[in-house]
Amino acid sequence: MEIWDIYDKNRTLTGKTMKRGEPFEKDEYHLVIHVCLFNEKGEMLIQQRQPFKSGWPNMWDITVGGSALSGETSQQAAEREVLEEIGYAIDLQGIRPSLTANFEVGFDDYYLVEVELDLKQLTLQQEEVQNVKWAKREEILRMIEEETFIPYHTSLIELLFDMRKQMGAHKRRV
Repeated sequence: MEIWDIYDKNRTLTGKTMKRGEPFEKDEYHLVIHVCLFNEKGEMLIQQRQPFKSGWPNMWDITVGGSALSGETSQQAAEREVLEEIGYAIDLQGIRPSLTANFEVGFDDYYLVEVELDLKQLTLQQEEVQNVKWAKREEILRMIEEETFIPYHTSLIELLFDMRKQMGAHKRRV
């Protein structure tokens, strides 16, 4: 069972927590993270969700994403999710998110990282991820249109690709 910290609209911790799946009360928010790994060819590592996963089964998604657990910083949550979902240890301490998107009940921090990875060395989390691959921008946009990729706004995908070499994006060594 996941426990989340509750934030106010200014992203200040309230000292309250909630269990995943509980309804949010007015002016309560939680923290979500996404990490987009890119290679030097300008491709994003994408993952295919398991067929038995609730919410978007069998769909392709950006590299990793998930909610911060109680007590975690954004960076700690991002590091944990990358390690859990694809078995890659990444150090984001001292790194700010490249982009934060506000949504109805939370804040979504996006980390854009360039790294060269051998996909054969990744360990996929069997409960969540069935496959990974590198994909170009055009392929992801086509997959969204074909409804095989989670239906992100195409402008968000464009922005992530456009920002990958800009301030706020990070280059990591394996």
